[in-house]
Amino acid sequence: KNITCFFFFCDILNMDKIGDVKMKEKIKEFAKQYLIGFVLGVITAISISVIAATYFPSGDVTYDNTESGLESTNVQGAIDELYGVCFPPSAGDQIIEDNGLKKDPYECRYFFTGANPNNYITFNDEKAGWRIISVECDGTIKIIKDTYAFSSVWNNSLNSDWKTSFLNTYLNNTYYNSLSNKAQSQIVIHNFSIGAVKINNEDLGSQINEENSQKYSTKLGTATLSEFIRANSNMTGCGSDYLLFYNGIKNGCKETNWMDEDWYWWSITANDSYSSGYAVIFYPYANIINYPVNYVPLEVKPAAYLSSEIQITGGTGTESNPYTFG
Repeated sequence: KNITCFFFFCDILNMDKIGDVKMKEKIKEFAKQYLIGFVLGVITAISISVIAATYFPSGDVTYDNTESGLESTNVQGAIDELYGVCFPPSAGDQIIEDNGLKKDPYECRYFFTGANPNNYITFNDEKAGWRIISVECDGTIKIIKDTYAFSSVWNNSLNSDWKTSFLNTYLNNTYYNSLSNKAQSQIVIHNFSIGAVKINNEDLGSQINEENSQKYSTKLGTATLSEFIRANSNMTGCGSDYLLFYNGIKNGCKETNWMDEDWYWWSITANDSYSSGYAVIFYPYANIINYPVNYVPLEVKPAAYLSSEIQITGGTGTESNPYTFG
C-alpha cells in the first residue's frame, strides 16, 4: 500500500483506519472526481496541442511568443497563436495572403507579374517610388526603385565581376548613404544572384541555375535577367530571353511586363556568351541585349531586400495607395 502519488489523496485512500467512515467515503468520492478532472485536463491539453500543431503548422516558421514569457518553439508557438498572444504575420506573408502572388515554378519565391500589378510601396519617403519584385520564402521582400536613380557605367574596366564592379561599390556606399535612416534600417544584407548566363537560351530554368551558381551577400544590387523575364504574365510568348529578343514586339511583351521601361538600364547579370566584359541590359519593348560594361553610362534602378520583421501598416499596393511598412 505504499503507493507513490502526486496527490495527498493517495495517502488518505490507503489509510487502514479512519475514525469516521462517512468522512472516508466522502474523501474517496472527492479524490475520484479530482483525479477524473485531472485526467480530462491532460487529455484536453494534449488535444489543444494537436489541434494547434495541425492548424498552425510551423515547420518553417518560428513564432514570437515572448509575450507569453515562453521560449520560442514550434508547438508552443502554435498554442500561443491559438490564444492570440503572437505577433501578426510578416509583411511578406500579408502580401501573399492579400494579393495572391504568382508562385514561381523554379524557386521558392512569389512574383508580381503583368502590366501593372498592385506592388507599389512607399520607401525612403518616396510615395509609390518603389515596387515589389518578389516575396521570398525566407520572409524578405525584394524591391526595386520604380524610376531611374542615376546613370553609371557597370564597371570602369572591361571586367564583368559584379563583386569588384564600380556599380556595386557605388550602390553600397554613396547611394546607400543617401537613403533615409528608416530605409536603411529596413534593408537587410542578403544574397544576390550574380552568376553569369548564356543569353539567347530558350531554357529559362538553365539560366536561373546559372544566375544562382554564384551568390554575393550585400545590401543593394539590381534585377537579374530572369527576374525581368518572370515579371511578364505572358510566359508562353515572352518567357525566355530568346523569345524577348526575336519576338518581343510581335508577342506584345512590353504590354505584359511591368518592369519594362522606355530606355536602357542595367541588370546585375553578366553575360558569359562572349569574353569577359559584357552584362545584360534591358531596353524598350521588354527586350534584352549584351552591352560592354565600361562603354557609356546607362540608367540604374537600385534593388534591395527588406527585412522579414517588418509589418504592413497601410495601403493596398496601388500607385495611389501604396503599401507602407512599419
